[in-house]
Amino acid sequence: MSVIHNYADAHESVSAKQVEVSDEVLAKLATCSSGSLTTQLFKRGFRQPALVGLRAMTRDVKPFAGRAFTMRFIPAREDIDTYSTMTTKPNDDNLQWVGVEQIQPGDVLVIDSRNDPAAASAGNILVTRLLARGAKAIVTDGALRDGSEIAAMNLPAYAREITATTRISYHHVADLQVPIGCAGVAVYPGDIIVGDADGLTVVPAHLAEEMAEVCSVQDDIEHYLAMRIAAGEALWGVYPPSPASVSDYHAWVAAGRPAIPSIITQQGA
Repeated sequence: MSVIHNYADAHESVSAKQVEVSDEVLAKLATCSSGSLTTQLFKRGFRQPALVGLRAMTRDVKPFAGRAFTMRFIPAREDIDTYSTMTTKPNDDNLQWVGVEQIQPGDVLVIDSRNDPAAASAGNILVTRLLARGAKAIVTDGALRDGSEIAAMNLPAYAREITATTRISYHHVADLQVPIGCAGVAVYPGDIIVGDADGLTVVPAHLAEEMAEVCSVQDDIEHYLAMRIAAGEALWGVYPPSPASVSDYHAWVAAGRPAIPSIITQQGA
């Protein structure tokens, strides 16, 4: 008789383990392109690690990588989410303030706003406090308020929209530091958020060091291959890299990375 199901007696989740990602690894990940990160994650089974649809509100975003501090919203309820929850001391019905005050240097505040931009996930004062606490960025799949002020700050901020509507009109902060969904992607506390002017990629913490190494190599090879394509070579045999083009790359590095003239530059001259 054939076996239909084969269950294990126990399971230990690799992703759920507490993995501390060093500042050195974060710095290296910040130099990696989103294209290399998503490609290498796809090779390891992660189909969609990019937070699609979220755009940078901050001007001149410099690439960064930081540890996810998660915040989960649920729909607001009229008898709970009232203006009286905005107290001058912590209370259980206003966990947003509590979360902001728990942010550590190198953290990225990632908010599950249920993809709902009807009300703002945060405004300029909370973002200012995040900046003062050493946060790397704020990310929401909803909206932010005070868009022009946030855009002028030195803290990357990502959202779907800008709205003036206060959070408590539509959102209640239900949890901090729990697994969430943001823009349709699972984000676990401590996952690494890598961002630049183009967007955001979620890197599971236990893969962060590996991704930093392999993506740095891929980026360097693809920079070389792009120069060859810009020099007029056809894609076939060059990109994706064949064994011969990889060998050529190593020879190019050994030769001191000589310049490869671009016909595109010549045509535009």
